Amino acid sequence: MKPELAAAMRKTLALLALSLAPAVHAAPLAVDATKSELVFISKQMGVPVDGRFRKFTVKLDFDAKKPETSKANLEIDIASIDAGGPDADGEVVRKPWLNAAQFPKATFTSTAVKSLGGNRYEVTGPLTIKGKTKVVTAPLTVKPQGAQQLFEGAFQINRSDFGIGDGPWNDPETVAFEVQIRFRIVAQPAAAK
Repeated sequence: MKPELAAAMRKTLALLALSLAPAVHAAPLAVDATKSELVFISKQMGVPVDGRFRKFTVKLDFDAKKPETSKANLEIDIASIDAGGPDADGEVVRKPWLNAAQFPKATFTSTAVKSLGGNRYEVTGPLTIKGKTKVVTAPLTVKPQGAQQLFEGAFQINRSDFGIGDGPWNDPETVAFEVQIRFRIVAQPAAAK
């Protein structure tokens, strides 16, 4: 066999082997909504105020050995907000605040996941609230919990970046611009659910 032909055959076989090799990707996880939570903490007149969202969906693909292949997608039902009582719940879904009628969902989609060592990671991606998008980075930890995994983290947003609290409410002396978002997601391999 001529050397040129042998080299061409080796190259073809190598390309064929690569195309048939299984793709390396993170494993999909099934999120346990009953054990997961998404909360926020803001300050009103200097006093911390807690709230949460009752309805949100999370899609996770995670590989601790190759975190760069991991993906996260979050969709929040804005009308499911619990801001501490019926009056507050009714107020924050109105147009000056979250405008749930026009923007019923807030979303986050990861664009990068990197390891910080040990069980610590950092996830980055665009967060969209009220039609405005900002890139955020959230540090998180991933810990085993029996057959499940616990993803926990927190990050801060500036509510004025998203037009939350427009008009007379756009005053940090009344309601602080800084809002801390905390998440606790419990998941397990999709096949194990």
